[in-house]
Amino acid sequence: MSTEFCRLDEAVARHVRAGDALHVMMGHSRWSALVREVARQHWGKPSRFTLIMASLSSLGAVLFRSGCLEKVVTVYSGDSFPVFTPNPVFQRAYTDGTVEVENWSFLSYIQRLRAAATGVPAVVTGSVRGSSMAGNDAYTEVEGPFGRVGLVAPLVPDVALVHAAVADRHGNLAIAPPMFEGSVGAFAARRGVLATVEKVVDDLRPWSPLVRIPAHRVLAVVEAPFGAHPGGVFPGPEGARLPVDGYAEDVEFWIAAREASRSAGFDDWIREWVLGPADHDAYLAKLGEPRLGELTRTLGRPTPPTGRGEHTGPVTPPERAATWLSDLLRARIADTGADAVLAGAGLANLAAWVGVEKAKADGCRVALAAELGLWDYTPTEGDPFIFSFAGFPASSMLLDTEQVLGNLVNGPHTRSIACVGAAQIDRHGDINTTRIDGGPYLVGSGGANDVVTNADETLVVGTMSPRRFIEQCGYVTSPGERVRAVVTDLGILTRRDGELVLTHLAPGVDVEHVRSRCGWDLSVAADLAQLRAVSDDDVQQLRKYDREGLFLGKGNA
Repeated sequence: MSTEFCRLDEAVARHVRAGDALHVMMGHSRWSALVREVARQHWGKPSRFTLIMASLSSLGAVLFRSGCLEKVVTVYSGDSFPVFTPNPVFQRAYTDGTVEVENWSFLSYIQRLRAAATGVPAVVTGSVRGSSMAGNDAYTEVEGPFGRVGLVAPLVPDVALVHAAVADRHGNLAIAPPMFEGSVGAFAARRGVLATVEKVVDDLRPWSPLVRIPAHRVLAVVEAPFGAHPGGVFPGPEGARLPVDGYAEDVEFWIAAREASRSAGFDDWIREWVLGPADHDAYLAKLGEPRLGELTRTLGRPTPPTGRGEHTGPVTPPERAATWLSDLLRARIADTGADAVLAGAGLANLAAWVGVEKAKADGCRVALAAELGLWDYTPTEGDPFIFSFAGFPASSMLLDTEQVLGNLVNGPHTRSIACVGAAQIDRHGDINTTRIDGGPYLVGSGGANDVVTNADETLVVGTMSPRRFIEQCGYVTSPGERVRAVVTDLGILTRRDGELVLTHLAPGVDVEHVRSRCGWDLSVAADLAQLRAVSDDDVQQLRKYDREGLFLGKGNA
């Protein structure tokens, strides 16, 4: 079968069928014009799609509003810009049952695709165990000759949708790293791949190391410049660049989509940006050449400000917690000889950046890792976003999620520390970021379950309140067995004998106040220690990354 080269509307009309399991592949380009075209053609139709998409982001809400979805298999259902938050469209659909959701961690999700791609009945996973996701039908644990193992069943899409940087005339697809979930979905899909690309060239052999998907797996190719918008395209580091310019993510557009999804005028916004433009050329014309040109020029620069203004003023509760986490992380890196630190998005990654920076200044060799596929990266001042394109050329290795989470951070030969946040945490250290019992959906695991379950130890950060610190999590996203400590604005809770105990007290805070902010009868260690005061220099170390206070501002932890 030869690859078809066609228009966007033709590719979707010919190859997407009602009832399909549609896999939107997630690399560093987090969107594709193909998804927009699916929404256009199936708007208002009961197409009963199963959407297989690791990170839905704000624009995933368009497919929910279209009425074409029956089920979602995912890892993260929430917004990414300007901060990582739940999205009300997903929350309503999951709560009222309009759309069924099946939650996984990043690594187990990819491993399910790997099982489908390799044609085996199951793949072993070290994730999921001890969490509520262990109740999923596609997970089981068995006693075997080599011990007890967790198994995940194949996840088989009908068609995979991807935006690649370049295709050749045969239909081979080239994508620069970092790769996020990689190309495994292309090999898992029953019928094959639909691809948008920036450019079609005669021959990709000069860039053969970056060719990820062979032509025989590709059903159709659509040449669609800026086809990842509002996502971006990284053409590769200097010396290994694909023959395209690339462009930055359109953060302004992502934020507009987020705000629209929260308004009564969301359908009007969808009509303007999704249903209204007659084709991809019309969509680009609506964006305008100045805007597109600016995205090309700003590739690799720090994520632009959101317009909130500079974060100034006295130290905030999130900044106190982040400072003490950076202190603890610095000490733990030295004590354990840690090779790697993987931090979750938001406050956790800001604290980790400062802690790792100080540990390196102390002479420790330790790598910052991000599940997108970044290894030993250097964060960019003025850019608090953990997956910023500015971090790509500042990485020693550009990989994918399976390599970072599977081979490195969670591997037996890497000493690793995880730093994460938590919507809820209970007295045993179990963490919930997925859904509140009897309440709203949150966001899901992301890579948290993978690292909290398998890293050598986990440090948690968050401001203290009875709503966050609860007696028992009704839903366990990440089990607390390897949680070492929880760092808050009021003190540090350390896990001793399976329970979190107050071991360090913030300056000017009394024990009873801390206990009043905890949802269980918090025990106090006999050797209770005093934390140091947070200095102006500490605050500036954090604010140099988050100048607008998106994560450091009052109430943002």
